[in-house]
Amino acid sequence: MPAGTLYRGREGMWSWVAHRVTGVLIFFFLFAHVLDTALVRVSPESYDTVIQTYKTPLVNLMEYGLTAAILFHALNGLRVIAVDFWSKGPRLQKQMLWTVVGVWVVLLAASFYHILQHTLRTWFGG
Repeated sequence: MPAGTLYRGREGMWSWVAHRVTGVLIFFFLFAHVLDTALVRVSPESYDTVIQTYKTPLVNLMEYGLTAAILFHALNGLRVIAVDFWSKGPRLQKQMLWTVVGVWVVLLAASFYHILQHTLRTWFGG
């Protein structure tokens, strides 16, 4: 086994990268959410304008992306806990990652219409 990292560009490294990227994206969403919510105290009219912006198809697609980031981050976080605290975790980390990806895809597929129904109706009628 080469010295240094266990992953060497394999699945574990990419899950590590994706976990950090999704964490940063979630942080920026929370930061923006606190700011836009605080805007209601400063200028209710500006707050209403921002809320109208959130009802656009582009923002709706971003909401779906946020859902994808939160789901992956949460599921992969459970995998990381298993790897760290379960004696078989390090040996089974690759299988657990593919399980996380499978569950993530199923949950995203199940939430697709529910989250994007407004945008789909706007684009395709209905």
